[in-house]
Amino acid sequence: MILIKSAQIIDGAGKPPYKADVLIKDDKISAIGNYATKKAEVIIDGLGYYLTPGFIDVNTDADHYLSLFTNPSQSDFIKQGVTTTIGGQCGSSLAPLLYGSLESIQKWTDIRQINVDWHTMKEFLKTLGRTKIGVNFGTLIGHSTIRRAIIGEELRDLTDSELKVFEHIIEKAMEEGALGFSTGLGYAHSRATPYQEILQLVKIVTKHGGVYATHLRNEEEKIAGSVKEAIRLARETGVKTLISHFRPLNGFEKNYEEALEIIQKETDELDFHFDGYPFDASVVPIYTLLPKWAQSGGLRDMLENLSSNETQERLLKEFSHINGDDIIVAQAPTAKYLVGKTLGTFARNHELELSSALIKLMILTGFKAVVIYKNINVDLAIQGLMSDKALVASNSACLPEKNDIVKHERFYNTFPKFLEITGATNRSIEKTIQKFTGIPAQKFSIKKRGLLKEGYQADLTMIKDNRIHSVFINGKQAMKDGKIQNILAGQIIKRNSA
Repeated sequence: MILIKSAQIIDGAGKPPYKADVLIKDDKISAIGNYATKKAEVIIDGLGYYLTPGFIDVNTDADHYLSLFTNPSQSDFIKQGVTTTIGGQCGSSLAPLLYGSLESIQKWTDIRQINVDWHTMKEFLKTLGRTKIGVNFGTLIGHSTIRRAIIGEELRDLTDSELKVFEHIIEKAMEEGALGFSTGLGYAHSRATPYQEILQLVKIVTKHGGVYATHLRNEEEKIAGSVKEAIRLARETGVKTLISHFRPLNGFEKNYEEALEIIQKETDELDFHFDGYPFDASVVPIYTLLPKWAQSGGLRDMLENLSSNETQERLLKEFSHINGDDIIVAQAPTAKYLVGKTLGTFARNHELELSSALIKLMILTGFKAVVIYKNINVDLAIQGLMSDKALVASNSACLPEKNDIVKHERFYNTFPKFLEITGATNRSIEKTIQKFTGIPAQKFSIKKRGLLKEGYQADLTMIKDNRIHSVFINGKQAMKDGKIQNILAGQIIKRNSA
């Protein structure tokens, strides 16, 4: 048993803090009260600390980067107080796989890193459970993953029979424990997906009580219209909805403010949220820097189009606004020597103008690079995150500490950063913690987590001065005095499982 004494309890339900002792037995919270004379194998002095439920990161890329398998400690999540992560976002998931292929995540990572030995959602979750990981993990079903398995690289509507196959796959994956369904409507392969297709698939998700998460069709000048599409879908199906990484892109701040106002005014009666992070940069596949007219087909098609003089001339004009310091190469599997370099440095080294340098960088990396792109108005992003409709998410992965990877602060400090920001604005800490814990647990139907309550799983985070001190995952101390303990205590989260 573990006894945490005299901590300030924040229960995740939005109630004010109160002082109490917490007893952990096995993987559960056994008791909460005053146990001055109680004996336990481990006694921890919680005086001066807040004790909260473990944080739930509702939008992560741990699966997109395959780091669930290549770096199972997931220590960067633990360092920021996160005990549960949710993957399968933006239309791409590791299951179900019709043919065992991972094309839908190749824009983020080298898909040759692992051998796939599963097809169904059930098989994937079983494999991951055997692997053991440092945090709890649940997943959505990726729309693009299945769609591309059905029709390949074609950009067309599904036939009636193909849609029926798709519906059957969604039904089965939901029955096998998926938390919901996601679309990546901003990506080339999904941008033209008809509303009616999504509607039919989301109806199945609603029937099972799952969540629909969407990377909006347009995050720039038409962001308000894209938000209205998500709201319409929520109204017509009743599905619990989450807009992924809702952010004010530079140059489109007014459009974002309009879209935010629409959410605030038109979703009161809906289970409708958006997630985001308090930073000024996106971490994106390099091909997404192309204008939409140049994003057609797969990576190979885009590369072929890029070799055209006519295409390059058009791109030179399109890229004329780019700042060389705003783009940093975070990963480049085929050209690792470029990692950490800014576009400006790359341009100077090759004696090129910035526009020409970006085209050369895309060709040189074969579009298989990820960049940190400073394209967000951070003040407006923080303002949006203060909304009751906002959840906090890192939208990141736990990557290994290597010279050929640059990790943005988002990857390891999203939640402490937001605590620091809200603390400076005198926002009640209990409301911030509720945004991290109780609300996402309820939204994703994650039972026995998200609240600090007797009988619940012992996923706990200890905080002092907005920094994470200790983390408990399923009763095991995964971080102690700020140091990771290398304990793989995570469990697989399935829809409605206890």
